[in-house]
Formats: sequence, C-alpha cells, structure tokens
Amino acid sequence: MATPRFYKMSGNIIDVLRKEIYQGTLEIMDGQIARIVREAVTETHYLLPGFIDAHVHVESSMLVPSEFARLAVPHGTVATVSDPHEIGNVLGLKGVEYMLENGKKVPFKFFFGAPSCVPATPFETAGAEITPEDIEELFQRPEVKYLAEMMNWPGVLNGDDLVMQKITLAQKFDKQVDGHAPGLRGEEAQAYATAGMTTDHECFTAEEALDKIAAGMKILIREGSAAKNFDALIELLAQHPDQIMFCSDDKHPDNLVEGHINELVKRALALGHDLFHVLQASCVNPVHHYKLEVGLLQEKDPADFIVIDNPRDFNVLRTYINGQLVAENGQSKIAFTPSEVINNFHAEPKTLEQFRFPAGDAVKIRVIEPYNGQLVTGMLFLDPKIENGHIVSDLAQDVLKMTVVNRYQNTAPALAFIKNFGLTRGAIASSVGHDSHNIIAVGVDDESLCRAVNLLIEAKGGISAVDGEREEVLPLPVAGIMSPEDGYWVAQQYAKLDRTAKELGSALTSPFMTLSFMALLVIPSLKLSDKGLFDGQHFQFVNVTCATLEGE
Repeated sequence: MATPRFYKMSGNIIDVLRKEIYQGTLEIMDGQIARIVREAVTETHYLLPGFIDAHVHVESSMLVPSEFARLAVPHGTVATVSDPHEIGNVLGLKGVEYMLENGKKVPFKFFFGAPSCVPATPFETAGAEITPEDIEELFQRPEVKYLAEMMNWPGVLNGDDLVMQKITLAQKFDKQVDGHAPGLRGEEAQAYATAGMTTDHECFTAEEALDKIAAGMKILIREGSAAKNFDALIELLAQHPDQIMFCSDDKHPDNLVEGHINELVKRALALGHDLFHVLQASCVNPVHHYKLEVGLLQEKDPADFIVIDNPRDFNVLRTYINGQLVAENGQSKIAFTPSEVINNFHAEPKTLEQFRFPAGDAVKIRVIEPYNGQLVTGMLFLDPKIENGHIVSDLAQDVLKMTVVNRYQNTAPALAFIKNFGLTRGAIASSVGHDSHNIIAVGVDDESLCRAVNLLIEAKGGISAVDGEREEVLPLPVAGIMSPEDGYWVAQQYAKLDRTAKELGSALTSPFMTLSFMALLVIPSLKLSDKGLFDGQHFQFVNVTCATLEGE
C-alpha cells in the first residue's frame, strides 16, 4: 500500500526534547512532519520518537539487514547504529558494502560504522583486512557515521601507529569513535577517552562506567542475547541521562522476534525511572551523538515515530519511518526480499584423530570458565581426565573439550577445555565465532565434536547440534554467519537448535551465543583461537597443559 503524500495523525504527543506531553496533531507531508498543531483530540494513544539501537552487530542476528529490519520494526525500532565488523572479518570491504547495499532494500534507517579492528588481533586467522585506505573510502559514504569499536585498547594507550592513523581519519572526517575497553578504569580510562574514544558498551560494573563517564565517555547499557548489563548499570540513568544510550550489541533471531530496545524501555520504567530520561537514552542521545538523520517528533523532522497505547504498558501499536507505516499490532509491514549470497569458506572435512588431545606430562589443564550473561571468562586450573593417554571431556567436573577450526585455510583444529557448558551428550558447533568467524564447537566426545564441525564445513557455515544419530543444522551461507531466508523462519529454526542444545544438558541462557564469544580474544581472561589458547589479560598464547602447578 502506497503512503499518502499528506495525512494527519492525532494523539497525546510526547515531546522528549521539551520534556512535555500534550494533545495535538501531526501533519505529515512527503514523509516529513510539516506541522504540529496543539489541539484537543479524541484519540487516547501516544505518539513519540522511534527507538534506536545505539550499537549492534546485525550479523549476530544471523539475518541480513533487510530481514533484521522486518523483525525489529514491530518493536518500535526505526534505526540502528551498526558495526559491520563481523562480515568485515570474513570478506573485508566487500562485506561491509554488502551490508550497506542490502540495508537499502527496506524502509529502515541503518547507520554503519567503519570497522576499526579487522582483523581483530594478530592472534587469529581472519578472512580479510580492512585498511586505513578502506576506512577513508567508507567515511565518504553518508550512511557511515563513525569509526566502529576500537577493541585494541592497548594499541590506543600505547599510541600504536596503525591505530592512531585510523583515529586521525575519524577526526579528519568529523566522525565519532566508539570505544571497547572492558574493565578499563581510572587513569587508563581517562587516557583512552583523551585519545578520542567517545563511548563504551563493555562496562560490567557501575564503578567502571562512572570512571568512563568522568572521563567524558557515553555509556551504552547493553542487553543482548548473551551479554546482559542492564541490571548492573541502569541506576546510572537517573544521574547521567545525557551520557546513557541503550543497545543490544548482539541479538539472536528468536530474541529479536520477542523484543528489542522496547524491552529495555519497559524495564527502566518499571523500576521507576523518569519517562523522559528513558526516552532520551532510547531515542534522542544516539541521534545527537552520531548525527543521525532520524526524526525526533519536531517540525521539519523526518516522520520517524511510534504509536503506543500508554506510557505505563508501553505496547507498540504502530511504527512509522519517513511517514511510512512499517509495522502494526505486532506485525511487520516490510516485505521479504531475496538477498544475494556471498561467502569465504575453504575448510575441508576433519578427521576424528585431529580432535585427540595427547596428555603428555600434564599435571593440570587451563580451563575456560564462561559466565552466563557475560562475555568475560575466568581461567581455571583443573585436574585432567586422561583415558588411553589422551585428555578427554570430564562430565563429572562439567569440563568439556572445545575446538576452533580455521575455515579460511585447511589447518588442524585448535583444542582446549571449557567448564559450565553443561552438555551431557553430543556436541554443538557454530561458524558464528567472534570476531574472525572460524568454526567453534564444544562436545562431550570426539566423535560428536568432529561430526558437528563437519556438518558446518559441508554447509559452508551455520550452527549445528549432534546427539548420536540425531543431526540438526541451520545453514548460514551469507559469509557463513547469516541466512538469506525469511527472518521469522530463521528465528524458528534457531529456536529449535537452541532447545536441542538445552536438551543436551546446557543450562546457559543462550548456549550458541555464549559459544560464539569463546573465541573473542579481546575480552579477558581466557579464550581459544584457531592458533591456540589465548590469555586476554596479558595478550599472549598459553599452553593448555601445565607440567607443574605454576601459575595456579
């Protein structure tokens, strides 16, 4: 249905900028708010600016941008600030351009960053590199608004030449620079901000966030599928409403069907936070910080707004972008559009013997300890379980074997051990493995581990679960991390695999999302890359086995 050139919309207007609510009518002409008339109206619903996800990797939804938009708009989301470094690590500049062009297929406002850390570290194998020349080219595109998260915070603090070259480019083009420095506090946080970092979405304590606010940074309160920091940080909103934004960072498709930024809004209001503070974080601050072409319900603004029932229940009734109705009563009005498939996947099937781990003279093993709802991990020193001269999964201690398999080259799998995954049968695997997106898997036995990996090699990417003869796969042929299929179907298939992982014993809220971060080397303490076990505190490789108790 075509959008009329001119129409009116009446209701209770929530003016976030002026912090007032009044009855009135929007006069909308050619997708713009031509005039706002204050007048008595009969409509009881409320009109307000649409929500913005201030930091998200669209790729982590396993959906191409056009399908992400279809699933997001029923929740009142009108725009995202998106870092495309996931596909950048797979396909470089070509991958970033794919995201920009695919997003243009739908009436949704995607704003992208130029990835700053591709590859994320030299300690893993990525599929591509994004150079300063690539970044300069991207900055000349109007939809590229910022230098995406600078994960190499040691490089910032040490004045690394390549890092500073990228930051200087951002300043040259008057672009914001996103930070990414989990745990950084005090003088180091101040030095990080002084170097040009303007945001951080990795704070997991209020004390850390306050240090960064004091340094002049804005804090993004993140609530994604795996990393959840809302409860730890939301109290900052009352005292620092100008410095807070809401984001998801990573959102799996089944969770996106359920809700988006609207969920954070509802939770904040339920805790008693001021309505205008909440809407400033979810609507206004991202527009001002990143200079986004998103309307804030003012005359001459683009007609980007939502209709809700009331500010107590906050149910989104309709979503408009540039005056076009894109969602109504929980149903997306954006049509499915076919998408091109591009990829970079060259691994060959692995053999069972490649997943054996010789015990040698091991007295202890270093074990990764993930925490539910967090990206940070611990480092444990535990007794190995040895059978026939090999270290194997130890279900009694909930210590399982894990692997990262290079998908760009045909090399031997890297092996390590992980606690807290809870599997008692089978294995799960994913080619969504931040940041380089090699295959990552965890399992109770080598046969299951090998099969789960090979299913993804055969599919050229996806997620899989294996339980004896039972095998389930969700193919993700777009860069090995996204599906070109209908987003609602992908969400159903993902939810099915998530249930399977939990049937295999995992008690994690989001087993596949947690798994995907076990190769994210820039988040301490212990992670696994295709090149080996990595200590993220000291930025160096370490052995899985220890011949002595040293370091315990």
